[in-house]
Amino acid sequence: MIKRTVEISGQHNRLSVSLGSLVIERDGEVVGRVPLEDLGVLILDAADTVYTHWVLAEALAAGAVIVPCGRDHLPAGLFLPQNNSLQTQRLAAQVAAPLPLKKRLWKQIVQAKVRHQAAVLPHDSPARGRIANLVTSVRSGDPTNVEAQAARIYWQALFGEEFRRNPDADDSTNALLNYGYAVLRAAVARALAGAGLHPSFGLHHHNRSNAFALADDLLEPLRPLVDRKAKALADFGQTDITPATKRELLSLLTQEVEVAELKGPLLVALERTVASLVRCYEREQAKLDLPEPCN
Repeated sequence: MIKRTVEISGQHNRLSVSLGSLVIERDGEVVGRVPLEDLGVLILDAADTVYTHWVLAEALAAGAVIVPCGRDHLPAGLFLPQNNSLQTQRLAAQVAAPLPLKKRLWKQIVQAKVRHQAAVLPHDSPARGRIANLVTSVRSGDPTNVEAQAARIYWQALFGEEFRRNPDADDSTNALLNYGYAVLRAAVARALAGAGLHPSFGLHHHNRSNAFALADDLLEPLRPLVDRKAKALADFGQTDITPATKRELLSLLTQEVEVAELKGPLLVALERTVASLVRCYEREQAKLDLPEPCN
C-alpha cells in the first residue's frame, strides 16, 4: 500500500480521530478525512493547529511519522512509531555491526550519491564527467573523502560559482534544499522505525546531538533527488518556501524509483532499502539495495 503524506497548513485547523480516520476541520467545517492506516507522514505546519495527545498517539500507533514545523516552516523535529515485533533482535544486530561492515556499506552509499549527483547535471556539463569518474575512487569508509571532492565540483556546476551549500544560510535556495532534505529524512526515519532499527546508530554519521544518524546515512543517495527538484524550481523563479514549492518537494515521496530491479514510489522503495540493510546487519546480504532514479 502507498502511504499518504498529509501537510496541515493555513489557519484555524483542528485535528481529531474518529472511526479510525484522521479528521481535519477548518473554521469548524470538516475539510478532509484520512484513514490512519493510509497515513505515512503527517506534516504539521500551522502555528494555531489544535490537536490532542490522542491524535498523535493514534497516528504513531498506525505507523505514521509526525513532523512538526517551526516558525520558518521547516521541520523542527520528528515523532517516530515504535511498533515492530522484531525490534529487539534487529537492534541487537544493528548495535553489534562491526566497523568493517559499516565502512563497506558507507562506501556503497557514497558511490551511489556521487553517481546520482553526476546524473543531475546536464549531459554537456564538463563537471558531470569529472564527478562520474570519482565513483571508482571511493574506498571502504571513504578515507579520502571523495564525497567532499565531488560536492565541491557539484554545487558550483549546479547552482553557479557563487553558491555555497550551507544549511544555516539565509537564502532561498538553501531553504528549498533544507525543506526537501527534511521531508526525505522523515520518510527514511519512518522506514527505519518500521523495520525495528534505531535511527541514532549510524554507519558513518555520528554526533552525540544527532538522534537520526542512520537516517542521515541513508538520506545521502537521495539528496540529488531534492537537488534536481530545487534546481527546476529555481529555474522557474520559484525559490521561496510557499505552499506550491512545498507541494513540489513533497511530491518526491511518490516519485517512481527503482530498487533491486523493482520500480515503485520512493516511500515504498525506502522500505525495501531498509529491509536490505537489516539483511546486511544479519550477514544475509552484502550489498545495500539503494533507490535509483528512473530517468
